[in-house]
Amino acid sequence: MDTRFLGIPEVAEAPSVAVVIDVMRAFTVAAWAFGQGAEKIVLAESLDDALALKARHPDWAALKDGPPAPGFDLVNSPGLLRSADLGGRTVVQKTTAGTVGALAVKEASLVLCAGFVVAEATARLLRTRESDSVTFVVTGEDGQADEDLACAQYIARRATEDATDAAGFVRRAAESRAAAELAQGVRQGVHSDDVALCLEVDRFPFAMVAALEGSLMVLRPHVVPAPADEPGKSGV
Repeated sequence: MDTRFLGIPEVAEAPSVAVVIDVMRAFTVAAWAFGQGAEKIVLAESLDDALALKARHPDWAALKDGPPAPGFDLVNSPGLLRSADLGGRTVVQKTTAGTVGALAVKEASLVLCAGFVVAEATARLLRTRESDSVTFVVTGEDGQADEDLACAQYIARRATEDATDAAGFVRRAAESRAAAELAQGVRQGVHSDDVALCLEVDRFPFAMVAALEGSLMVLRPHVVPAPADEPGKSGV
């Protein structure tokens, strides 16, 4: 499998297969939203777009980076989100890096959004699709965020080598600038458990597939059966 690791500014054209990584915290939060029962996540272009979608669909839950704000129901924190009941709801998510990265590759034939919490399911889906070329979009710090690069490299390795050990990759993420900022309270809208929750490997059994549905980029969970499972039972 040929792999490329690009920052968002380096994405010049839509790749065939893109894996968009945001460990701290957009796609850890997205996975938790699905774990809390959300049906789908709409990735918004801007805060204004998120609020406009919420206005048109009052039953949707709007989520953003930073502290709570009028019109938004949730903040981009897995620690805070894990107590939310999102059963059957649509979440509108707008973050600084993760959602921007996904929208940058929205024309790709397959877009996966990932963090450590869905690493194995993401790697398994790449193996199932037998992708020859995969572009990993490292969303943080214009492609320099080590927590995102470590996760991208881990998933890339895991897609071809089942026995890959996560420890070294997780350690890099734990020592990243983003982890330090979250732990030290530099960022707002943070729970004390956020770093630990972002570093959990394979917490959830699904990958997350983003695709255009009309004019909206929509993220949904996608369960990929383990090799020992019966064929034909994967689903969304």
